[in-house]
Amino acid sequence: MDFLYGVRLVDGPFYWAVVGAGIAGSGFLLLPRDRRWLLSIAVSLVLATGAVAVIHWLLVNVLTVFPEDLPSDVLAWSAVAFAALVLFLFRLAGSSWRGRSAAGFSFLSVLLLSALQINGYFGLNHTAADLFGHNVGRIPALEDGFKRGISGAIPVSATDGGVVRRASIPGIESGFEGQDAFIYLPPAYLGTERSQLPVLVLFAGQPGRPADWLTGGLLEQTMNTFAASHGGVAPVVVVVDPNGSDTANTMCMDSRIARADTYLAIDVPRWINSTLEVSADPRKWTVGGFSFGATCAVQMTTLHPEIYPSFIAFSGEREPSLGPDRRRTIQTAFGGDSAAFEALTPLTLMKQRSYDGHAGYFAVGAADHEFAGFANEMAAAARTSGFEIRHASVAGAGHSWAVAVQELPSAMEFLAPRWGLVQ
Repeated sequence: MDFLYGVRLVDGPFYWAVVGAGIAGSGFLLLPRDRRWLLSIAVSLVLATGAVAVIHWLLVNVLTVFPEDLPSDVLAWSAVAFAALVLFLFRLAGSSWRGRSAAGFSFLSVLLLSALQINGYFGLNHTAADLFGHNVGRIPALEDGFKRGISGAIPVSATDGGVVRRASIPGIESGFEGQDAFIYLPPAYLGTERSQLPVLVLFAGQPGRPADWLTGGLLEQTMNTFAASHGGVAPVVVVVDPNGSDTANTMCMDSRIARADTYLAIDVPRWINSTLEVSADPRKWTVGGFSFGATCAVQMTTLHPEIYPSFIAFSGEREPSLGPDRRRTIQTAFGGDSAAFEALTPLTLMKQRSYDGHAGYFAVGAADHEFAGFANEMAAAARTSGFEIRHASVAGAGHSWAVAVQELPSAMEFLAPRWGLVQ
């Protein structure tokens, strides 16, 4: 079973076998059947395009599952899968059982190919274990030996790199209930200088969960590499859930939806300071995220610079949202009070306040054109307000976890002097 969990979904033998089967399946479904078959292909393409467009519109504008439009690559592969379904249904009538079986296999191969391409675009699940949550599900709870003021046996060795544990962070002040957080403890945390370690609080995208930083973000591997080049020292990383479920969207604000800002600005720091042995120096605290999480990170620093003086923002939005309809966002979260909403947005705050002495790192995929525009606007506003800014673009990447994987090491090197770390 462990062998199956190790199957690669973005490259390797299984991936290329699916590519080959998908191409063959597409060829079979497109083979002429009668003189009206070209019309059948045209109908399947029209139906697929229309269905994907309607479903996408509903997900973004009505159900608000996604705060922004999905990338065109994702929509295109979704249309391919839907068109394969229509062609499969057309082939059922009047076919032998062998023909139906071949059509069914062809449809499934195209469906699997489309799924792998969409997964590859987002870069979320690298292996079958990632997809089914196998490795994440085996992460143990934070033991007493790792907690502040409690001594106990720690069943790991610093020579093996850092460790990842899970914990529940209660919303004592906010009343908010988030999913379990994941905590990365660097090798130095297993020694005697825990209290000097910086803190990095991270948020995932939406829809999403904290575990996405471990699968798509390759967090443990990245942090271990950083620690190895800094004498075992790296930030203590706490990956927090600001939404409460995979599909919820609190916009990281205190609003009619939830008191998410209070949770992130009061409950989470209190829990970290009372549970983990980390630096009490606020200059050593940073907040970061991908997509929705990046938007949230910039919100935290601009609204609470005394708590999170630095941020890392990968592929973030220009402002928090529940969808493209800004009026609906404001109505849902603030009862239509646009002033209350805008007073909490980073662009407004950066016009009103000075952030001299603070820092931020923006990165975005070069092919992620809409979010690249957001990053340019946010970086310019941040510089004007006093932030020290580093801005990077990842060639060939779209709205993908590849941005976080490639740029997190650079972001940490940029912030290392602020954390008191030198290579």
